[in-house]
This record gives sequence, structure tokens and C-alpha cells, in this order.
Amino acid sequence: MNRTQAEKRIRELHTQIRHHDYLYYVRDAPEISDEAYDTLFRELKGLEEQYPELRTPDSPTQRVAGAPLDKFPTVEHTASMLSLDSGQDRAQLERFDERLRKAVGGDIAYVIDPKLDGASVELVYQDGVLVRASTRGDGQVGEGITENIRTVRTVPLRLRDGGRGAPGLLAVRGEVIMRVGAFEQLNERLLGAGREPFANPRNAAAGSLRQLDPQITAQRPLDLYVYDILAAEGVAVATQWEVLAALAQWGFPVNELARRVSSVDEIVAYHAELHEQRDDLAYEIDGVVIKLDDLAVRDELGTTAHHPRWAYAFKFPPRKELTRVLAIVPSVGRTGAVTPIAMLRPVELGGVTVSRASLHNREEVARKDIREGDRVRVQRAGDVIPQILERVEEPGRTRAAKYRMPGECPSCRTPLVQRGPFTICPNSFECPAQLAGRIQHFARRDALDIEGLGEETAKLLVAQGLVRQLPDLFNLTPEQLEALEGFAEKSARNLVDGIARAAQVELHRFLLGLGIPEVGVAVAKDLARHFRSFDAVRRASKEELEAVPGVGPKMAEQIAAFFADRRNQEGLDALLHGKVKLVEPTGETAAQLAGLKVVFTGELARLARRDAKQLVESLGGRVTSSVSKETAFVVVGENPGSKFTDAERLGVKTLTEDEFVDFVRSKGADV
Repeated sequence: MNRTQAEKRIRELHTQIRHHDYLYYVRDAPEISDEAYDTLFRELKGLEEQYPELRTPDSPTQRVAGAPLDKFPTVEHTASMLSLDSGQDRAQLERFDERLRKAVGGDIAYVIDPKLDGASVELVYQDGVLVRASTRGDGQVGEGITENIRTVRTVPLRLRDGGRGAPGLLAVRGEVIMRVGAFEQLNERLLGAGREPFANPRNAAAGSLRQLDPQITAQRPLDLYVYDILAAEGVAVATQWEVLAALAQWGFPVNELARRVSSVDEIVAYHAELHEQRDDLAYEIDGVVIKLDDLAVRDELGTTAHHPRWAYAFKFPPRKELTRVLAIVPSVGRTGAVTPIAMLRPVELGGVTVSRASLHNREEVARKDIREGDRVRVQRAGDVIPQILERVEEPGRTRAAKYRMPGECPSCRTPLVQRGPFTICPNSFECPAQLAGRIQHFARRDALDIEGLGEETAKLLVAQGLVRQLPDLFNLTPEQLEALEGFAEKSARNLVDGIARAAQVELHRFLLGLGIPEVGVAVAKDLARHFRSFDAVRRASKEELEAVPGVGPKMAEQIAAFFADRRNQEGLDALLHGKVKLVEPTGETAAQLAGLKVVFTGELARLARRDAKQLVESLGGRVTSSVSKETAFVVVGENPGSKFTDAERLGVKTLTEDEFVDFVRSKGADV
């Protein structure tokens, strides 16, 4: 291929890859397989290596292209990024509404959407190409994070046409977030690597954006939602609702829960609805944002020194409670990290009874000066992890002595070692607590999915000497289990049968179950799709692992080190020698439902909900929790909920359970 031909083909590949990135990361509706996408990407990369002068800054290959910085540059925003006036009471909301109606002199409309708990950013585009990104900072100036923001896959490097055309200048405001599931997986990886976990998804998102090395940011599972235009040339929009439509046309992710309303009653109902759904959403929110829809009137109302007069944040009440630390005990995890755990007087927090909270490491205990008997304020950090915020002073009360970490492992009495702020038991393969943790991880639902093999059972099997290493699980008999406390004939048989069923397992589930450092659900699937066999994964070099999308140098190093360890090799050989049979991906049926989003509602009679979900995912489809116009169909069981009503309202196709079974059978599923 000569230079002219290469230049034409590179332009074609840019267009195709951007299109598929948009469908996959923004619309959640891919139309080609991962393998087909990888083929396009490799072709583009090869042509750019052959003709480096044709490599452009907005090329899909240049998402992770920046060198580490010494410090972030200071960037002045194109327009002020103000904070919002806020409150939690309906009376405050009504006063806001009354002020606006009085100023407008008639009926008004609002656009309302979730108040995302993330990191606010400005993105600036010139002639449709991303040229600058910055943090909010003080609202007037922020830190330049252009190279980092380019690594976020939901950020368009070049705007889509969408029928509007790209403006000469466009500055938008959005929120970078980390979804709850991704946050949990990230913390799991950090703990596995002996590093400090993040307190909540918001801190994780902000901390990831402020990495001086873009390679690190690229390894963090960040997402973006855009909700406002700060500045634009030649853009004709009259309302906030039109702003959201324009943003979506340009290829930005726009929150699907946004609504247009016209009364306080509608706002309060929406607020109550989101508060009820809060624990089920994939991302963190802390309230509702209300904006006047009419942009011209907004300009007339203007702003104060701190916030716009036409917007308001109707926040949720905080999830914090007071309780007392009853004891601080060291706990050994499956990675060997010894974590001080605060045992609390039980307290209800966000609908969950909390009786323990991690203090993370010895430095955290010292910094917060938490002692046994202290009165403390707790919250569910990121609405997920119980966390002690602070100690509450009690004048006149005598406090206990400062807590000290033990010198020996509380499980196996091995002398502990210090790695940075962490205290580690180095007895990886003979420490009972670590083995119990590995068994529980091995049996988790998204790994081998062994029902009945939870924390207490895992500890019991280890304590009784029935399992000394993972392969021993597959030698258990009902008679051995019946002799244990809590087991009867039926429960013993059920567990043995469950272990036997799990002996045939998909490759990505097996990889996850092994507890490989840095490997969570997403990475396990990426490795399985890329290498297609366990033998190829375990023999892969660090360089070959780095070629897997989503796997960076440090992650590749950890994975390679795991498989290089002699004791791990012996354990894996024992597992695969007559114990576990791997089902490796074939690619024959994986794309049958590619691009389809499916929703379930009501009670299914023939299938367990998780089995139905696995059917969809095994065929390349995705199961989502809410109905939108992009939903392919809704499977309706007995006593359906509001999702059935949403489907009818939006004109989305519905299937009975029997129709769903027939449909997936026609696509090659074995039901």
C-alpha cells in the first residue's frame, strides 16, 4: 500500500473505530465482536507505524500517548464553573421555585437529572477535535489534565456529526465518575498489590484523573457524563433539553435519567424515586439537580458570586450515624494483608445494619487515633463500604491505650512483615486464614459459582483440615461434610453436587477464581477473549500480556509473576489434573446478541434470574436494570414492576419467559 492509499485507509479506519467506540462505550450497543474491533485497531496501528507522519492527535491509537508530567499546568476555564446552591428540605426547594416564577412572571419548565458524585471537568474542542481538558479547580482556573482525560473511553477525541456539524469552538462541562462495580474491583486490585484502597468512588475518580502518568489513569475504569455547554460558536439551542440533545448528537454520554418537568411536586416525586433507586444504580449520586429550561431567561437571571440563580441541587440526607468501637481486631485476608477491623455497636446506615468497619492499616489507625471504646461517626463510603469518618470527642472520658498491630499472624503465628503502610503475613500457602479467603473467592458467583460455599463454610473446611489446598475441594464427600456442624444429609449432598458442577467452568470464571493479583471480572474476560486458552494465558510473557486491551505494564507484571511462581504452578497443575475442566471460548455463538440490551422484570418460572442473565451474556448481549429506547426487549415474568410500564410507554418489545427461551434457543443457546 503506497502513501496515498494508506492515507485514505487511515481516514476510513478512524471513522469506523470512532463509530464502534461510540456504540460500545457510550450507547452500550456494540455491533461487531471484540475480535473484529481488534483487527481494525491493529490495521490502523500498523499503517501509522509504517507512515508515522499520518498519525494525528485525534487518532484512536493516541488515547494513551502522553509522557509523565512533573506537575499539572494551570488552565483558565472558558466560562466560570460555579457550584450549586443546595438544600435537603422541600421548603427550601419551594422558595427557589417561587423566586424563579416571580422573576419569570409565568409558567416555567425545568430539566432535572441525578446529581452525580464524581469529579467535574471542562472539555474544550476546536473544529471538533479535543484540545484541552481541565479539572474544576476554584471554578475559574483548574489543572490541565488533557492527556489523562484522553484515556477515558467515553470521551470523544473527535465529535460526531450527528446532523449538527462540529462547532468551531465548543466547551462542555461534565462529571467523570467511577461506577460502583468498577470501584470495588479497583480496590480489590489495590489491596491485592499491597496498596492503599480508595475511600469511595468519587475519590477514586478524582485521584485517577490527577495521576501525573497517563498510563496509570488509562488503567482506571473511568466514565464520563456531560450535561452543560460552557461556550460554543454557532450553536443554536434555546433550552437545556435541546442542550442535552445536541450533546448526545456530538457523541457525548448524556444521563438517561434526565427529565423535563414543570412543578415542585414533579421534582419531589423524581427525588423520592431516585432516592429509592439509589442503592441499585450503577454509579453514586447524592441528590437531584434542577435547572431552568429556558436559556435566554437563565442569561437574564445571571449568577451570584458563587452559584447560578437558575439552578438548585436538591440533595439526599447524608448517610452518617454515631456508634461506639467495641474492639479492634486484626483480620487476615486472602492476599496476606493483616487489616485492623473496628467491631462496632450495630447501627443502621442507609438501610443496612453495620457492625464492623475496616481501618485499612496501622497508619490509618494512628492518623485517626481510633481506640477501643471510642465514640465514632460512621458512613457507608460511596454508599458501599462502612467507614469510620472521625472520632467524636467525649470530654472527661478516659480513653483506652493506643492500638498496636500484632507481631505475629493471628491465624498461623508467622512473624509479620511491613510493606509500606501494610502489615503482611508472608505464609501465603499454609496460612489457614488466607486459604479460607482463597476458597471463598474461588467459589464466588462470578467465578466458579459454588452455592453454599461462603465465608463460614470455607473457614470450617480449613479448620477441620478437610481442605489444605484448592484441589482438595473436589475430593470432598457427603459423609465428610455431614460430620461437620451445620450440615445435614441434604445440605452435604447439595454442596458436593455444586462443587462437581463447578468442575466444568468457563475460562474467564476460572481466571477470576484463582485470585490473580490485579485480575477482576473485566480483566479476566479480556484475558479469556484475547488468549482463548488457559495454556496461552499462563505462558504469556509480560509483553504479550500488555498487548491485551486494558492491561497495563504493572498489571502485566503482576499476572506474569503469579504464573511464574513455582508453588502457584504446582497448585494449578493439581487443579487441572482431573479436577477442573475448562470451557474455553470458541467465538461461534458469542456475537449472536451483540449490541442488544435486555431487561428482566417480574418473577421467572423456568429460569433463575442469574441463569437468564448468563444466557444473554453468553450470546454477547447485555442485561441492564432500566428500560430505554435502546432496549431490545423486556422479558416479563409474573407480577412485573414499573419496567413493564416503561416498556409499554416507550414502545419497547416485550417477551414472555417462554418466548425468551425460544428466542435464545434460536440463537444457539442450550436451554
